[in-house]
Amino acid sequence: MSKVFRPYQPDQILMLAPCLREWLPADHEVYFVSDLTDALDLEKIYGSYPEERGYPPYHPLLMVRLWLYAYMRGIRSSRKLARATREDVGFRVLCAGNEPDFRTLAEFRKRHIDAIEDLFLQVLRLCQEAGLVKLGHVAIDSTKVRANASKHKAMSYDRMVEEEKRLRQQIRDMLAASDAVDAEEDTKHGPNRRGDELPAELAHRQSRLKKIREAKLALEAETRAAAEASGSGRTQPDPKDQRNFTDPESRIMPSNEKGTFLQGYSGQLAVDAEHQVIVAADVVQAPNDKQQMIPMVEAVIDNCGEIPEACSADAGYWSEATVDAIEVCEIETYIAPERISHREWREAKAPRGRMPHGITTKDRMRRKLRTKAGRAQYDKRKITVEPVCGQLKTVQGIRQFLLRGVRKARGEWLLACMAHNALKLHRAMVGGLCFA
Repeated sequence: MSKVFRPYQPDQILMLAPCLREWLPADHEVYFVSDLTDALDLEKIYGSYPEERGYPPYHPLLMVRLWLYAYMRGIRSSRKLARATREDVGFRVLCAGNEPDFRTLAEFRKRHIDAIEDLFLQVLRLCQEAGLVKLGHVAIDSTKVRANASKHKAMSYDRMVEEEKRLRQQIRDMLAASDAVDAEEDTKHGPNRRGDELPAELAHRQSRLKKIREAKLALEAETRAAAEASGSGRTQPDPKDQRNFTDPESRIMPSNEKGTFLQGYSGQLAVDAEHQVIVAADVVQAPNDKQQMIPMVEAVIDNCGEIPEACSADAGYWSEATVDAIEVCEIETYIAPERISHREWREAKAPRGRMPHGITTKDRMRRKLRTKAGRAQYDKRKITVEPVCGQLKTVQGIRQFLLRGVRKARGEWLLACMAHNALKLHRAMVGGLCFA
C-alpha cells in the first residue's frame, strides 16, 4: 500500500504574488501596531526632516512601527531588527517591501529619542480612553539597569589626581629620552617618515592623560554647580567621587542583587493597579530613591491629568517630608518607614482604636501599615509594579541600556514602557474591552 502525503514542492514558482497579510491571523499584534501608529501624532518626527534633498529617507511611520513592534517582541538590537525585516513575516508585513539596514535603524532611534516621550504619553492616553487606567492605586518602584559602560572604566577623583601626576612624569621622561636619541633615529627612519612622530606608547599616554584631565575638570565643575545650587561650601570633589570614561553620566550604584554594584542608572516606574499600565517612567542617576517619590507622583498627575487616590512604595522611598508633601494633595500614601520582613508581617498585631494625636509621621505610617486595610493596600505593590519591572527586564530584555547618556537612556526606557502599554492595550482589545 503506497503512502500518501500532502504536496511539498519548495521550488514551485507561484503564479500570483502572495499577500503577506494572509500569512497572519486577523488579530495579530502587527495589525494592531499599524492601527495604533496611524492614531499617533508623529509631527515632531516629521518636522525634524528638512526640505527634500538627495535620496529620500525611509518613511518615519515605517520606522516607528518597526521599533515599537521590535520592543514588543523583545528585540532591541538594530542588527537583529534588520535581520528580522528580511526573515520574520510580521516585520515583513510592516516593511511592505522595505529593508532598512541596521545603521539606518540605529540612527533613527538615536535621532528621535526625544520624541519618544511624546509618543509614550499618546499611547498612555489611549490606554486611559480604553478604561485601563483608573488611578485608584498607583504603585511606584525602581530597578537598576546597567549602562553601556563597564564599572572598571570608572576612576575616583583621588586616583585621577595621582594618575595625572604619574602620567605627566612618564611623558616628561619619554620626551627627554626621545630628544636624546633624535639624531640616531633620523638615520634609522626611512624616506617616508619624518622621524619625529610620537611613539605609539607616548601617544597612548598622552591620550589617557587628556581623558583623565577632562574627567577631573568635569567632576570639579559638577561639584561647584552642586555647591551653588545647595548653598554648601564644598568646592572640591570628594576623593571617592567617581566618573566613568565610557558613559560619564552613568553612576556606580547598588544593584538589585545584594552586595553587588553596577555601573548604570535607576529606572523609575509608576504603575496603575487596575491593569498594570505604566502611567509614569523616568531614568535618574541617583543611586537611592529617597528623592524620587514626589517627582514620580507629579509625573503621574501631569501625564494622566488626574490625581491618584492612593500610592505605595517600598522603604527606599521613605522620608517624612515626602509623605507630608504627598498627603497635602489628599493622596492616601503607603510607604514603609523601614524594611519589613515577612515574619514581622505575620507576627504584627493590628492596632485598635483611633489614631493617637500628636504622634510622628513615621509612627503614624507604621500604625497604618499594621491595619488590615493598610496592609492590603501596601501589598498591592507586589502584584502591580514589581511584575512590570520583571517583564521589562526579562521579557523585553532591558537589563542594559544600549544608548549612552541619561537623556538617551531615558528615551530607551520610555520606548520599552510604551511597548509594554501597547501590549496591554492590544490584549484588552482582543479580550473585548471597549473604548470608554
